[in-house]
Amino acid sequence: MSDRVLSQEEIDSVFRNLQATAGYDDPAKRAQPYDFRRPDRIAKDQLRAIHLLHDNFARSLGSSLSAYLRAYVIVNLVSVEQLSFLEFSQCLPSPTCIVSLNMKPFDGNAILELNPSMVFPILEMLLGGTGKNPQQMDREITEIEQSILDGVFRIILHDLQESWAPISAIRFSIDARETEPQLLQILAPNEAVVAVSMEIRIGEVSGMMNLGIPSIIIKMLRQKFDQQWSVRKTESNEDERTRMLRLLNQAAIKMDARLSGPALSVQDMLELKPGDILALDYPLGRPVDLVLNGKQKFRGRVASNGRNRTFLIDEARQPV
Repeated sequence: MSDRVLSQEEIDSVFRNLQATAGYDDPAKRAQPYDFRRPDRIAKDQLRAIHLLHDNFARSLGSSLSAYLRAYVIVNLVSVEQLSFLEFSQCLPSPTCIVSLNMKPFDGNAILELNPSMVFPILEMLLGGTGKNPQQMDREITEIEQSILDGVFRIILHDLQESWAPISAIRFSIDARETEPQLLQILAPNEAVVAVSMEIRIGEVSGMMNLGIPSIIIKMLRQKFDQQWSVRKTESNEDERTRMLRLLNQAAIKMDARLSGPALSVQDMLELKPGDILALDYPLGRPVDLVLNGKQKFRGRVASNGRNRTFLIDEARQPV
């Protein structure tokens, strides 16, 4: 037996030859850098389902706000993405209008933010103005203004709850109000949220509405999302349409025949007293609009049938 001692170079050469022969794959070469501060991601298919859900919510909210504000409102879904709570809060303007939302039966809070560029025109419209030429205001809203906005938030939360109903019966309710994003303490800075951004447009005025939902709640509903969106939508047949019509036969529809007169300021309304006359400025020959559940559907005339007042339809109109 030889007593020859191998050099370090010869030892390294032997190991290199063994690795080449066995096709050795070093795990270090396949390793990828990971940032532990990055929020835990949710699946892309679930994000697409959330995008579709809130796209339906945007269309529904546009119709509801149009009826409530008596103006043409367009709501467009801008983006759905996952961010850390710190990144989400840093994207919000300051000051702004923020409400913290309970999400019963789940333990957790969502964030709903309405930009000042949209808040003050809405306040002006609710107080009798047009909201077409809003002034740029960089201030916090007052408690009185918050009370006036409660009706708007009630409509938003109702449509949001209806949009989420196919996934889960979440009851959204206002838990707290805030004006400074930096003061929000409901989530840890690194906790992940699904950020939903929408643009609200009323005439020439536009602003953003942002919704932040904790990702942990979205993950808890993963199976519900899969069940809901994996079902293929098929064209309804004659039996299905007949069944739906039978179910809707007993539905009640609210009908209003309206004389669309001029607007009245709050100050003038407060000064009204017995004996005052309000001029409607509505020509006698002009047709009257018939509104069904807040949507203009027919035009016609008020008529009589014996001792009862009736509405005579002259033409059908597309909803506005």
